[in-house]
Formats: sequence, structure tokens, C-alpha cells
Amino acid sequence: MKANALWLGLTCSVLVVSVAAASSDKEKDAAQAVDSGAFTILVKGQPVATESFSVQQRSSGSTIKSEIKDSAGTAQNSELQLTGTGELVRYEWHELNPGKSQLVLVPNDQFLKETTTNNPGDKPAEAPFLLPASTAVLDNNFFIHREVLAWRYLAANCKPLAGKMQCATTPADFGAIVPQDHSSMRVVLELKGKETVPVHGTQRELMRVNLKSDTGDWTMWLDDADHFKLVRILIAADSTEVLRD
Repeated sequence: MKANALWLGLTCSVLVVSVAAASSDKEKDAAQAVDSGAFTILVKGQPVATESFSVQQRSSGSTIKSEIKDSAGTAQNSELQLTGTGELVRYEWHELNPGKSQLVLVPNDQFLKETTTNNPGDKPAEAPFLLPASTAVLDNNFFIHREVLAWRYLAANCKPLAGKMQCATTPADFGAIVPQDHSSMRVVLELKGKETVPVHGTQRELMRVNLKSDTGDWTMWLDDADHFKLVRILIAADSTEVLRD
């Protein structure tokens, strides 16, 4: 495993890049691309949607953007903003087609406040959640949020040793909110070690992390040779597979 700048930062705080003390303020606040690309979502082996995403970070925090389009023409996007320690700053979701619904989630004192608008000009509906800003956002439409949560888990369980990242396999549970379901839940992540798995017809050795929740079990594989990027997800109960393009 590479002890690169990203992971040196992650072991200190979630999604924060280490910056040399001699850097200027402008350099410290410059956005750095951490990840970008696309996932293909397959159901029973057939592609049904594509998610395009980007993850950028500054010294002050991170921004995760995503847009998903399915084979029927439905489209939606989201933007998740986090502080340097991984706490929620703001989450926005927009329906692009066929409707124009939107949702905003922000911290409000000891609560998270969700505001939903079904159509432009409608009166917004508000709902409070007694949850801290450290609650993970796991929108059920965007798989990149699972990568962010996996990084958060690994940041707490991995440390650099002799130029490599050494990771404990201890399970950890996290509070999560599913904005469009207007619900919260607990999720448990557990590192299972390396496995050889097929990706686009090629066998690859990847790191497996299991995700368990009330809504089902997911298996995720990340590439520890490439900044722990999420490569594959399998949701066996739904015959669903997600592959990085």
C-alpha cells in the first residue's frame, strides 16, 4: 500500500491532504482532484445507469459531485460538501429529468435540517433529524458516497508503517442519513483483506470491505495500489453490480 499524500492526510483527518508548512495560503486552499470517473450500474448483468463523479479537496474540506443517468433518460445530480474532519457542511440533490425536485441538507445546531421542494416555486417542506454533523450522507442514488465512507473507515483503521499502510480489520459502525428516504440508519464496515476478483473480464487483486445495514449487505472492493479508489460493488440480494469504467 502506498503511503501517498492523500493517505498521509487521511490518517490525520478524513479527506485532508497534508500541506507543507512553507506553502502559501493560496496554495493551501487550492483544490486538488482526489478522484474522478464513472461507474456503470448493472442489474442481472445488464447496464441500466451511469454515474459520473468527482472528488476534490482543499485544506478546508472536500466536495463530492455526482450525476447519474439511467437508460430511461432519468437524470439527477448531487453535491456533498464536508469539512476537513469529514463533517457535513451542505448536501444538495437535484432532479434534472423528468421532474425538478430538489433537496438540501445542512447542520442546524444539534440537528440536521432537510428541506425538500417538489417543484420550482412550491413552498419547501422541512424536516429535522436529531443527528450530528458527523453523520455520513449515503444517498441511495449515488455510489460515490460509499467510497467516501470507506475512506473514512480506513482512515480510522490504517496507519503508515515503514512506508506502507497497515490496516486493522476491526469492524466499525457509523451513523448515516439517507436523504431521499427521509431516514437514518446504522451501517457497519469491516475490512476483509485482499481478494482476486473479476473486473471487466480481468482478474484483479483488490481490498474487500463489507458494508452491512438494515437495508442489506454490500461488498465493496478498493484498489490499495491506486489511492484506495472504489472499483467494484456487489449487492447480491438485488443482482446489482457497480463497476468503475
